[in-house]
Amino acid sequence: MRLGMAIDTSRCIGCHTCAVACKHENNLPRDLWWNRILTDGGGQMDVPSGKWPNNAMSYLPVNCQHCENPACVKVCPVGATFKDAETGIVRQDYDKCIGCRMCMAACPYTGVRSFNWEEPQYAIDFPVGGTVPEHQKHTVEKCTLCNHRVSEGLEPACIAACPARARHFGDLDDPDSEVSRLVREREHMQLLPEKGTNPSVYYLV
Repeated sequence: MRLGMAIDTSRCIGCHTCAVACKHENNLPRDLWWNRILTDGGGQMDVPSGKWPNNAMSYLPVNCQHCENPACVKVCPVGATFKDAETGIVRQDYDKCIGCRMCMAACPYTGVRSFNWEEPQYAIDFPVGGTVPEHQKHTVEKCTLCNHRVSEGLEPACIAACPARARHFGDLDDPDSEVSRLVREREHMQLLPEKGTNPSVYYLV
């Protein structure tokens, strides 16, 4: 099994619902985001390029790419970053993490990982979302594809919450899955294919 997603960039409306759903479901600390929605246009968020009436703008959701050949796993000296043999999800073990940040340096996808320099701080004083590992100081964090939900037969929170139905999730090794069909039938791209990581996130164009 190789779980992954296909994101239809023509349907993404840049609403950030996926990012908020991810933050809630994974009880992410203040100022920490595992999902980011980048604007492909002007120099700032939600700013188009060009001048009226010749403007252009689209959105590119970015999170951990859950690579088939993850560079981060190769460099982790303690096995804290590992690829789940059953699902293909690239995961983090906070208890093993020694905070060396080698995984962050090796990952070609800038910004998909965060490092907790201090004790995690939260907007409210009680945990929210699903049953997830406790966030810890001096550890690296990233998208887990909601492994805790997937293990119960549920979709990741970002998939379930997308109002535009731009995100699709499933087994890329199953030719009959929806995500495999979309990748097979639609024009698509991967981020930085030249790095040889073979991301499990495909962008339909």
